[in-house]
Amino acid sequence: MEMLPFILATVFTAATPLLIAALGEHVTERAGVLNLGVEGMMIVGAATGFAAAVLTDSSVLGILAGALAGMALSAVFALMVLVFATNQVATGLALTIMGLGLAGLIGQGFVGQPRAAIPPVKIPLLSEIPVLGKAIFTGDFVFFLSLALIGFVAWGLNRSRFGLLLRAVGESHGSAHALGLPVKRIRLVAILFGGLLAGLAGAYLSLIYTRFWSPGMSAGRGWIALALVVFAAGHVWRLVLGAYLFGGITVAQLHAQAGAIGLPSQFLSALPYLMTIAALLFLSISGRKGAGAAGSLGQPFVPER
Repeated sequence: MEMLPFILATVFTAATPLLIAALGEHVTERAGVLNLGVEGMMIVGAATGFAAAVLTDSSVLGILAGALAGMALSAVFALMVLVFATNQVATGLALTIMGLGLAGLIGQGFVGQPRAAIPPVKIPLLSEIPVLGKAIFTGDFVFFLSLALIGFVAWGLNRSRFGLLLRAVGESHGSAHALGLPVKRIRLVAILFGGLLAGLAGAYLSLIYTRFWSPGMSAGRGWIALALVVFAAGHVWRLVLGAYLFGGITVAQLHAQAGAIGLPSQFLSALPYLMTIAALLFLSISGRKGAGAAGSLGQPFVPER
């Protein structure tokens, strides 16, 4: 019981970058856009955020710089897809490849440099609750921001006027254009928002989760975020559940390796990804499909003349 708050806090920390990146991609997908460049935006956010934090000696400015770097990279994706009408799938893959190379260039002078931990934020009274108080209400400010983002995305998509317009564009961009809706403008906002959160997730990885920079440190988390969006099937609560489930499995395999349970460490390291594949396979067999205009994903929007 004494270790339970620490274990829960570790699970939440491991799940936070996945949750943030998946929330951004969820909004992008609901607008009818499939951005496969989440991995590239995350790693660029991690490199830029760490470099900015070292140069300014401020982790807060580093996190802000990482988020803006992810949004800048998503702006490139938006330019290619919305202006030049390139294929979304091919452009997203190219964005990931470019992001991996760009991150290596940005972070080459910062490999191995440690960063001090960001002081935790304690919520009065709530932080004194046994077990859950130390696990949930004593954390970093980005963790609390991720909780706020859950409510913001859920309310924004289902209750706000812009969210309803965004979903209409995602369901049928042709019909939305015929009704006079600014399809490209709405999709641009969704893409930039997704890039902002992907960059924020990357900065969280390098400045809070690990507190150092190394090439390839995103370790496929961008692809897992994409899988979580499919797993969510249009429901934010399922996306949250999947993110924390993945975080729990990640922490469990680390404890299993430390406990020397007799299984190869490589298998335990791959266990979270295997569980994600299993979840997607289950959804496929059960006949569930991701929300949004699946038929329009990956297709450029070309207004009628």
